[in-house]
Amino acid sequence: VQLQASGGGLVQAGGSLRLSCAASGRTFSSCAMGWFRRAPGKEREFVSAISANGGVTHYGDSVKGRFTISRDNAKNTVYLQMNSLKPEDTADYHCAATSWRSIATKDPDEYDYWGQGTQVTVSS
Repeated sequence: VQLQASGGGLVQAGGSLRLSCAASGRTFSSCAMGWFRRAPGKEREFVSAISANGGVTHYGDSVKGRFTISRDNAKNTVYLQMNSLKPEDTADYHCAATSWRSIATKDPDEYDYWGQGTQVTVSS
């Protein structure tokens, strides 16, 4: 099983990026997926999560109203649209997937698979 995150890069404050996380090795259409981030010197932070059918989403307080998570189960892919980016959004972004839970969760311990991360850098 592999989760391949992409779409990171360097962007100016106020700009947008769209992250993708493509899963391979099994289907995750019945599993919740999520995004977490880790900035240098900081602990891992929950960003967003989405239920298996995409009907329920959760967001961390720092990204609410700016980020949108979505998924395409036919493509086994989850997306994170990031708008109005701020320098404090600079971090390594990781996607994650549960192995059987369909309900969206903020708890990193409930995720069984993790991607390698994609770096997002927001300049001021």
